[in-house]
Amino acid sequence: MTSNILLESSLPGIPLVARGKVRDVYAIGEDRLLIVATDRISAFDCILGSPIPGKGRVLTQLSLFWFDFFARDVKTHLLTADVNQYPSQLQPFAPQLEGRSMLVRRAKMFDAECVARGYVSGSGWKDYQATGAICGIALPAGLQESAKLPQPIFTPATKAQSGHDLNISFNEFRTVVGANMADTLRDTTLAIYDKAAGYARSRGIILADTKFEFGLVNGELVLADEVLTPDSSRFWPADTYAPGGPQKSYDKQFVRDYLETLDWDKRPPAPALPADIVAKTRAKYYEAYRVLTGKELE
Repeated sequence: MTSNILLESSLPGIPLVARGKVRDVYAIGEDRLLIVATDRISAFDCILGSPIPGKGRVLTQLSLFWFDFFARDVKTHLLTADVNQYPSQLQPFAPQLEGRSMLVRRAKMFDAECVARGYVSGSGWKDYQATGAICGIALPAGLQESAKLPQPIFTPATKAQSGHDLNISFNEFRTVVGANMADTLRDTTLAIYDKAAGYARSRGIILADTKFEFGLVNGELVLADEVLTPDSSRFWPADTYAPGGPQKSYDKQFVRDYLETLDWDKRPPAPALPADIVAKTRAKYYEAYRVLTGKELE
């Protein structure tokens, strides 16, 4: 299993422009980027001391599935994920890049996350408990944790390279991206969330919430980064759904639950994970891919 782990990519001679919590991003000329998904895992906005073998492949392959799924609904930044079609300077690194990388158009990204919520969970639940609203959107009184909302809502957040993303109101979002674009991003986010949620439900999965990132390429709106992965979404098995508390999920909940048992202040350096937590988390990522796509990820 260890031979399948990629903690950091290494592409000598290729300019590294960003190293995020999970992804390494390289410049390929002026107008293209190479995005490499590593096996790093973060929780509480900290990169943990143990990777999840194969996680980067799951994130990449699931994003590719959704990019194709939304092909008629929204433009994307994807050019190709076929390493044989990558430019010549990347060919020496093909074994490292196979299955976990994407060549994309360089976009001017909006400095905000576009979040769609169909259920009350996570930071939305905390917001609702405190204010009766999420991101300033008033909700019915008496909702339980994980309850389904009357209709999906758009709850943007600021993007953070480190530390916690912060929920913001729609008016604050308008000041970040512009009034007209704010309406477009909200409507696009809710439309593709609705389509994805319907598909996921047909596969026995509840898409509780998710976040999208958008940018502009030559003035054209594109969907970018990762899409509807266990890192960016809450996927719940429909057959065990029961509002009134946290739900079983296809994500890193095993990791969060374990970390909550530790005497750790949720600041770096983050602890390593026991082998059984790594194995269970890895199995959940692969299961999410299998259930959503109907295929096994080799």
